[in-house]
Amino acid sequence: MPHPRLRVFSCLMLLLPGHQAFLPNFWSQILTMSWSSHTHQYMTEQALLNVTLATLGAMDRGIAGKDRLGREFWHAVGEVVRANAAMDFLSSTRSDPVYHFDSEHVEEAAAMLREFWAQTLLSVQAKKYQGARQSLGQLFHSLQDFYSHSNWVEMGQRSLYLHLLHPEEPSIPVASEDTPTCTDCYTSSCRNNILSQLTEREHTPLLTTGYFSTQPKKPPGKCSHGGILDSSRHHGAQGGINKDSTSPFFSPHHYLHEEAAQLATAATRAVLLDLREAVGASSFLRLFGVGQQPALVFVMDTTGSMFEEITAARLRALSIIRARAKGQQQPSTFILVPFHDPGVGPVYETDDPEQFMRHMESLLALGGGDEPEMCLSAVLLALTHTPPLSEVFVFTDASPKDAHLYDAVEALMREKQCKVSFLLTEDLSPVVWRREIRRVRQALSPERFSLYYKLSSVSGGLTITTTNSDIQKASAIVQDNISAGKVTLLHVDSDSVSASFHSFHVDHAVKSVTVHLAGVLKSSILTSPTGRTQFLLEQQRPLAHLEISHGLYRISLLPPIEQGTWRLHAETDGHITIQVIGDSSVDFLYYFAVLANGTHPGLARVQGTPVAGVPTFLVLSIIGLSPDDKVSISHVTLVGSRGESLLVVPLNSSSSSSSSSEELVGRIDSMPREPFSLRLTGRDGRGNRLERVSTEMIQPTHVQIQVLSMPPLIPGETAMVRFDLWNHGPARQFTLTAKDDHGFLLQKGPRRLSAGEGGRVRGEVLLKTPNASEAGEGVTLTLSARALDTPDSNYAVVRLNVIVLDQDATPPTCLAIQAKASCTADCSRGRWTSSLMVVDRGRAGLAALQVSEGRGNLTILQEGGQSEGGDNNDRAEPRVGHGQTKLDVPAGVRGRPLKVSYTSSCCFPRAELLVWDRARNMKRCHLSASQQGAIMESISAARRTEITLCVMLLSILWPILM
Repeated sequence: MPHPRLRVFSCLMLLLPGHQAFLPNFWSQILTMSWSSHTHQYMTEQALLNVTLATLGAMDRGIAGKDRLGREFWHAVGEVVRANAAMDFLSSTRSDPVYHFDSEHVEEAAAMLREFWAQTLLSVQAKKYQGARQSLGQLFHSLQDFYSHSNWVEMGQRSLYLHLLHPEEPSIPVASEDTPTCTDCYTSSCRNNILSQLTEREHTPLLTTGYFSTQPKKPPGKCSHGGILDSSRHHGAQGGINKDSTSPFFSPHHYLHEEAAQLATAATRAVLLDLREAVGASSFLRLFGVGQQPALVFVMDTTGSMFEEITAARLRALSIIRARAKGQQQPSTFILVPFHDPGVGPVYETDDPEQFMRHMESLLALGGGDEPEMCLSAVLLALTHTPPLSEVFVFTDASPKDAHLYDAVEALMREKQCKVSFLLTEDLSPVVWRREIRRVRQALSPERFSLYYKLSSVSGGLTITTTNSDIQKASAIVQDNISAGKVTLLHVDSDSVSASFHSFHVDHAVKSVTVHLAGVLKSSILTSPTGRTQFLLEQQRPLAHLEISHGLYRISLLPPIEQGTWRLHAETDGHITIQVIGDSSVDFLYYFAVLANGTHPGLARVQGTPVAGVPTFLVLSIIGLSPDDKVSISHVTLVGSRGESLLVVPLNSSSSSSSSSEELVGRIDSMPREPFSLRLTGRDGRGNRLERVSTEMIQPTHVQIQVLSMPPLIPGETAMVRFDLWNHGPARQFTLTAKDDHGFLLQKGPRRLSAGEGGRVRGEVLLKTPNASEAGEGVTLTLSARALDTPDSNYAVVRLNVIVLDQDATPPTCLAIQAKASCTADCSRGRWTSSLMVVDRGRAGLAALQVSEGRGNLTILQEGGQSEGGDNNDRAEPRVGHGQTKLDVPAGVRGRPLKVSYTSSCCFPRAELLVWDRARNMKRCHLSASQQGAIMESISAARRTEITLCVMLLSILWPILM
């Protein structure tokens, strides 16, 4: 029987039919069996870690090693890494040669690098750090690809090509279209196949990059990208030059992989050093969450009945600030969003605690008092400004008037992995002026706060219903939860259960433990690992100290805290939420991913929540482990909402050589339908059990939103965001809701979309950017889809950047698609046609086209190419340019790719097409009757079946290979 690795290798021939760059992430090493290859992930993490630690060392910040950097840092690194890898997975970027320095589009790709750099700077200066990390990851991907896809290393260069990001630096010309660059190579290892005149010192050096597949068509004598994935390698010049991996099957210049990777890593490091110089060391560290304490975020109802709540929040904030005044434990950001009816905001945000307290002092409880209020609008606004991994605390005594925003709030809350906790007050006092309000509210449905309970349950927060007299005590959860190094040991919601039993584990890395019980407790018994017990409502010792306020029981374990499994028995009156938190640096981050077997090998992060019933990978990073920690993580348990175990997922090391936190991967054969949270389990070096819990509830679904385009926002212009809604269930209708945080959307209210069984429907939303918008401003767009007949729903969050036209120096690009000719000896009887894809990758959008040489007809077609579903959406525009007539690009499609067709008599076998964008950048595109057509490759149904079978085989054999 063949060895498992040989069977896997045969599957790889089927699995990987498309474009390739430096391998995206650790999973690509497994797919290509090139374990020593440097991936985009590894190079990016290496550079980020090294520059960050060097910056801290120069500032004497007292953070000695990577294990002390914290979960905010590793989360930020993950955002950059995933933005980098996404360039290989997104339909809008994965096959575009400009994003990967392919097909000799060197100048266009360099111009795009400079755009990414400008976007990053503007976003950092505007404190839009998530947007900055996104553009920085995109920049890193293209920059790293240059050193693998070009002949820079083959020239003998051992320094960086500075011209790419610094146009004032000397440049090397790119080989012209009619200049041969490679000779034929008939083996998997192609040595010396680049023509000598491109690399020898006595000749003028020329840059070239490999052509990939069939778009654009490789001219004769040009280099191919090469490898078993590249169909162009069979056409002269045969072979290839890529250095993406150490495998000769995928990289003909595999023997130069190490040199290319070292230069790519050095270039990544150089960008980070330039960024640090441009924005300053403090802003640089803040960009990556280094040394940042959790933000203090209040959403505050300011109606007349909220005097006690505002006072409680003010005193709690003052207590936190005073307690941390002498150390470096102050919250990194203070955010306050007031609301009433109908007013919401404005957002107050500062990093100065004294300014925040002055602003809190100015808050007044005025007017209002009726039900309901604009609470969810304020929560949505707060989440937009809140850093990831934060907790938002909402103070109110009113139900939400804006319940229609629930999906948008949940989407942004999930995307940022933020907790939302509600402190609700019901006035029980006999004050005369409150009697009428109280009488009105008592007549309201007891379910009026149900959305608050649902949001807190989904996010892993708490909903506490208390009184005005006890709000100050209940607000202790704010102080408990916002200090750094807090980990969750247990989080469970119990409904309609009179008695329940729960357990949590305390390991040697946990320094203190606090238990929150939100609800009404009739009796409770706490049992230590050694069997000691305490009746919590009757005793104050020997195990814990209990503080009781209306709606909240706060239990602090007394030192010394026993290590091992603690048990909690609770008899309740109705719903209760139990949260156990501790102080520890050891924690984990995670995301869900699916196997990308289309144009790039690797694991692609799932947008939104995962799809039920689909094989899905769980990727985890363990953080806070010191080099001396000998921790072995064995599995993750999917835990239901009541604490029950749904599924145990074994974990394996990613085999990544990354110097970052330990990365583990587990495969879920079929994603369960039930909601669940994650409980990580392992052992420390002494064999003792270690557990951590991720509190947010994941709700698998049968609907999915895939964003296809993320256009720049230009003041005064309309931008279009396209998306696909995938229906993994029976035929049905969906409600699609779009919401942005700046009010740029042109369409108001939800709309209906119909999708067949197992099908999809394509949609779009339009945003109009006001003329006064400033460059660098970030806009968060949230798309939410909900089925009309089932609870199925999902979301996608898109971050868009406002840019200005005068910064666009990138000319449009022409990509040849197909050419047809029927020319005979009598040229007047024959005609030829050339089809092109015209794209403006700058910010301005296409403006006009003109035939400057030639006498044929130019026709503009709308967005061209095969869609993912195989449908062809081309439609001819009514206007056709004759000869040298100038054609304006239709306003509605200026920011999208255009397919154009040129037809001419064979008596005029050549033509030149001029393409302008709206910033007046111009590109000359040369056409000829002799060009060969580029035919889109497709995968047959049988081939797709083979790919699916191989994916299954690979997943079965993976534990053996690991």
